[in-house]
Amino acid sequence: MDVIPIWLVFIGTVVIVVGSIEVGYRVGRAAFARCKGEKESPASVMSQSLLALAAFMLAFAFGVVANRFEARKHLVRLEANAIGTAWLRAEFLSERDRNSSRDLMRKYVDVRVELHRNTDPENLKAVFNASDRTHSRLWEIAVKNARKDLNSPVVALYVESLNELFDIHGLRVNQGLRARIAGGIWISLVSLLVLGMISVGYQTAIAGSSRPRARAILAVSFALVISLIADLDRPGGGTIGVPYQPLTDLQTWMSSQAE
Repeated sequence: MDVIPIWLVFIGTVVIVVGSIEVGYRVGRAAFARCKGEKESPASVMSQSLLALAAFMLAFAFGVVANRFEARKHLVRLEANAIGTAWLRAEFLSERDRNSSRDLMRKYVDVRVELHRNTDPENLKAVFNASDRTHSRLWEIAVKNARKDLNSPVVALYVESLNELFDIHGLRVNQGLRARIAGGIWISLVSLLVLGMISVGYQTAIAGSSRPRARAILAVSFALVISLIADLDRPGGGTIGVPYQPLTDLQTWMSSQAE
């Protein structure tokens, strides 16, 4: 789904809904013409059941992506706090290592902010590579200081803050890049939507009614929900981005500390 633009997801859903209703209506008209005794009640029950299943799948998918979106927002706050803590605990290091560490952290925050401003796949790869290099250099400084005094509690605090920073980075990568709605769920959702809309058109036809005039409203409503789900499911390239204000606030604070 990531390769499909959100606007195309919206238009595609509208076309699928309208087309499915039209197919169901034509099939129903043919059945109504062949057999005037075609009963509306069984078709109505089937239509309601399919629409209920489609609504359940929509609610399930939306719940999954909404929870992940909140988790990503929470991780941004945790990451900003972890970086800030590591910055403060770098005060325990020697002047040279303290300055080196804080310079690396300052550049690290700049890279993380850029991650939110530019979600191009190539930029994401470059950002993660730069983050890994920064992690390695920060860890080298921590190891060097730890070896000077293996029992130093202040160095242990600094190492602990770096471990937390690295762990949160890993969680953000998993939540941001690897956590996606499974393809099977998308297939089930679209299939139930198509079958439900076909049943709506069929039921309308055998009831002797004209084509449903509200089908455009129905199509747009489903398209809005599915587009929203698809948008929230792509944190790297969706129109609804994860707020990164905590990182920009940290960036401003770091700049003021360096002055």
